[in-house]
Amino acid sequence: MSTANSTSAPVSDMNEKHDLLLFWGCFMALIATAFGFIIRAMIIEQWGRQFGLSPTQQGEIFGVGLWPFGISIVLFSLVIDKIGYGKAMVFAFACHVVSAIVTIMAKGYWGLYIGTFIVALGNGTVEAVVNPVIATKFSKEKTKWLNMLHAGWAGGLVLGGLLALAMGPETNWQLKVGLILIPTVLYAVMLMGRKFPIHERVAAGVSYMTMLQEAGFLGAVIAVYLIVSELSRVFLGDYFAAQQYTDWAIRGVNIGITLLITVPYGLYVRALGRPMFIFLLLVMIPLATTELGTDSWITSLMGPEMARLGLQGGWVLVYTSFIMMILRFCAGPIVHKLSPLGLLATCSAIAVVGLVFLSKSTGIWILAAATLYGCGKTFFWPTMLGLVAETFPKGGALTLNTTGGVGMLGVGVIGAALLGNIQDKTIDRELEARNQALHTQVVGAEKISVFGAYRPLDEKKVAALPAADQKTVDDVKEIAKKSALSSVAVFPVIMLLCYLALILYFKSKGGYKAETLAGHEAPAGTGKG
Repeated sequence: MSTANSTSAPVSDMNEKHDLLLFWGCFMALIATAFGFIIRAMIIEQWGRQFGLSPTQQGEIFGVGLWPFGISIVLFSLVIDKIGYGKAMVFAFACHVVSAIVTIMAKGYWGLYIGTFIVALGNGTVEAVVNPVIATKFSKEKTKWLNMLHAGWAGGLVLGGLLALAMGPETNWQLKVGLILIPTVLYAVMLMGRKFPIHERVAAGVSYMTMLQEAGFLGAVIAVYLIVSELSRVFLGDYFAAQQYTDWAIRGVNIGITLLITVPYGLYVRALGRPMFIFLLLVMIPLATTELGTDSWITSLMGPEMARLGLQGGWVLVYTSFIMMILRFCAGPIVHKLSPLGLLATCSAIAVVGLVFLSKSTGIWILAAATLYGCGKTFFWPTMLGLVAETFPKGGALTLNTTGGVGMLGVGVIGAALLGNIQDKTIDRELEARNQALHTQVVGAEKISVFGAYRPLDEKKVAALPAADQKTVDDVKEIAKKSALSSVAVFPVIMLLCYLALILYFKSKGGYKAETLAGHEAPAGTGKG
């Protein structure tokens, strides 16, 4: 007996060490995805000045850094259990390297757009791998470990942000883009030779069809519609504008294309999808907009106020990301105390106050407002993933990763562009009200976005204005930035109402409890309602 124990202990220790090494490799991969995000956020205004990009165009570049994530994460989720996690990570590595090269060589909007598109595909592939890997390896405490994993995203925002800030605002932006290669090489080395697990769905013998039916026809409709909407804007936007298509006509075209793709899929799976899963997918759109949509713009939005303190606007994002990184490592006891839904509802309420406060703050009060916002956004993303993983384990990688994919698609197609569009329309309206002649002089040609027609400023004409007129334009831009921040606060309000409704639903059923598959039982206490 003693021989058996002495043999099993080293084996157990080796397995635990391997699991932790695998975790830290996945953690580093998320750091790489965050580097691309925060560096883009910090240099977007440099791109705007150098290439004459309007706020909506800048928002579209933010968006293409997010919505292709949804394409790769969903597509890989459909095949990840067959092709293997290792091959998917090779693809992610290639995307990160190629995207850095393409972006550095960019000569304008489309070069930046394509380079950002490629990095987003790599980022989606990373999450298609790391989320199901960690949910399987630590299946008894999914929400806790997914929060700890996604501290890597926050840590990447902090580290990448500090490096970019240390390089200074006047440093060549191409050098900042190259920073992403550092964590990219590190995660490739750390994951080389690692043995990835068999997903709990596969191990439990749950069929591939059952996985598809958990997400169902409606899940496919949501994801595909968001993809089609953005692709039609990119490739058909000019045609729609020339033909003077109305917003409703464009939506009709997008809906038609979506149904052509998804109806055959629906006939194949013969299921609409689990109602609560569809509900959570829809909630993921305002959630992602609240966190990532705001984070995409926060450096630009807070730039004027931070400049008055002698600081770069990027410090707000670094500071809130630091809060997020620390708190995510402490998620275990908090989730146990509040339950995933209780935590999400609490964070939604805090985020509402934080965003409104941030839009009104000046001077040192920005720090207090940013603290509230940072605490509010901390647990959104990984706790939603944990909630889906615990509630729909039969959905395997598909339901888990489709949730993240729809979040990224939602903020990429809607959220980031919405914040830019709010600014463009506010600037258009306010400048016309203040100085109609100046407005006529600097307003650009009408453009089409997913939110309809808008008239951006022609930044080259603005740059040629006398100092007094430039001051007028800058004042209007500052008003527009704060308007965008206060407008986005409606999203966590929606989330709060949705989570409260779910809490009441589960209480009527006896309280929240994680569903388990054979051999993957959750520990007592994770089902607290």
